[in-house]
Amino acid sequence: MFQLQQAIANDAAIRRVQRLQPVGGAGDKVFPPTYPGEGRNPAPRHVFERRQFDGQAVWTVLVDSVQSQANRLEEALLRAARDGLRLPYVTVDFGNAGLQPITEVTSLDAPHRIYDAILRDSLHGEEPFMQSTEGRRVAAASPADATALFELSPTALLFGAWHSQGEGGGLGAKFARVLVSEVMGIDVPVDETEPRSGEVAVVSAARRTGSRLDPLGILRGVEVFKSATDWSTDRDTAGEKARPVRPSEVNHGNIAPTIEPLGVTCAFVEHRAVLSLAGLRRLHFGGEERSAVAREMLALLALIALAGQDAQGYALRSRCDLVPEAVAPMECVHVDGTTDPVPLDPGALRERYDDAYERATEAGFRFRSLRLTPQPKLVEVVRRSRKLALG
Repeated sequence: MFQLQQAIANDAAIRRVQRLQPVGGAGDKVFPPTYPGEGRNPAPRHVFERRQFDGQAVWTVLVDSVQSQANRLEEALLRAARDGLRLPYVTVDFGNAGLQPITEVTSLDAPHRIYDAILRDSLHGEEPFMQSTEGRRVAAASPADATALFELSPTALLFGAWHSQGEGGGLGAKFARVLVSEVMGIDVPVDETEPRSGEVAVVSAARRTGSRLDPLGILRGVEVFKSATDWSTDRDTAGEKARPVRPSEVNHGNIAPTIEPLGVTCAFVEHRAVLSLAGLRRLHFGGEERSAVAREMLALLALIALAGQDAQGYALRSRCDLVPEAVAPMECVHVDGTTDPVPLDPGALRERYDDAYERATEAGFRFRSLRLTPQPKLVEVVRRSRKLALG
């Protein structure tokens, strides 16, 4: 049986390298995320890199970033917590703020986790969260004693957190990621353009087409008038400050065909996840016994998150639905580079986590979840933003 405690104390990492293919089959086109290009009115683009595989430099494309993967793994843990996993986290309750469909935001889905501005601008009782006793403990946490985060929001220790608005001009508490997960497309056909500013511009060799035929046959030459609230063929009835626009600006008429270098094909897609055991050993919790059980709980949380993502599947976005070529094993990486398999049975992981949770409680950890309420200024800025968006 795999000895997790021994691995955490002595080994380098737990990792898995999983090969994936499009659900439509090998060679089917998939669509990675797009990012803004350079210059004025930039076209969207994918992120390409040259990486070494089997001794060759090949073009790769980012299919799901480290940050996006962290969000997906946190979502898996939040689902598990709502299904009974004993996982502490902080919630901001917007239920009485009248901001539907927003009802709550948690430290598992806030962008900067427990140090996010949404939590910082909320109240714990009658005090701003970061000025409360709990908030001050969280602000004072460090890798030398991460007890406060472990008791309130242990996932921040897995995925990294930084109290960038803390005292000292951004010198607040900072925790590096110990769980890193990324999805890359490997050996991607690309088109290279002329060098610019010393760099080769790269675009996908695949193409995405787009067009729309209007069944009503409305031509672009028809003049319509659009205001902030309505449109009409008559300026006076369109509303205040109406201006002339083309029918396409009120979603009528044809859209001319377009061709863009988007979407990719690749030899395979690789999902690489690494839990740094050396990184866990840099976290301390007030004594060796307490540190050992806390690190074990964190490692089990990481494995539960990965198992939860497996159960959810790889439907990453529209036209980016992937399946494993075969189930790849987790493996423990020893300090000499050799490996041994690590079981990833979800039921067994939950049992071991429950056992570690009990032992952590016996060691003196006081786990708790907090429920905060948004400050009036936070509610008001959301309301004003919505009003501005509606014109």
